[in-house]
Amino acid sequence: MKKIPRQKPTFEFETRLWKQGLQYVAGVDEVGRGCFAGPVVAAAVILPSGFTATDEINDSKQLAPKVRKELAGIIQKHALAFSIAEVSVGIINSIGVGKAAQQAFVKAVSGLKIIPDHVLIDAFMISDLKKIKQTPIIHGDCLSISIAAASIIAKVYRDELMEKFHPKYKVYDFFSNKGYGTKKHRDAIGKYGLCDLHRKSFDLSKFLAA
Repeated sequence: MKKIPRQKPTFEFETRLWKQGLQYVAGVDEVGRGCFAGPVVAAAVILPSGFTATDEINDSKQLAPKVRKELAGIIQKHALAFSIAEVSVGIINSIGVGKAAQQAFVKAVSGLKIIPDHVLIDAFMISDLKKIKQTPIIHGDCLSISIAAASIIAKVYRDELMEKFHPKYKVYDFFSNKGYGTKKHRDAIGKYGLCDLHRKSFDLSKFLAA
């Protein structure tokens, strides 16, 4: 298993593409793939080459919620274009989370108001996009500022969405766990079973009450 890079993301990948005359470089990432409940969300962001608010930008998982939210506002304000796309639990249950994530990628990129010249994406290829138009980067959210920016706005959007679901599904504590499989969440599944936000296509049977 490759170690996750400890350095902060930079514009190294973007700069190579800008020097080739590819002006609009989009970073793409998704969140929620490994959750037990809720949609999968992807974001695409095109940052200007002069974007300077880079000091705190990092993989969204490495940032405190307050910092993520502040950075999401800065990113959306200064981006040349950004797009956020979600794919529902119903679709995840129907086609699987991998294909659902691909749908989210495609929706996020196609939702940009500027057509990107090239796409940098965290780890995965986008199946509906020409290979020559994209570069998948392992641990991309730790290496590319554009991908990290996409991870931040996707994470903030999805977290806020799960918090809105919380009042209707209090026993699962979505406000705190955001749909991830924490012990409290697993215990709630074992006691109360699954709700309509759970990914029934996942094997959660071991958490169900006998």
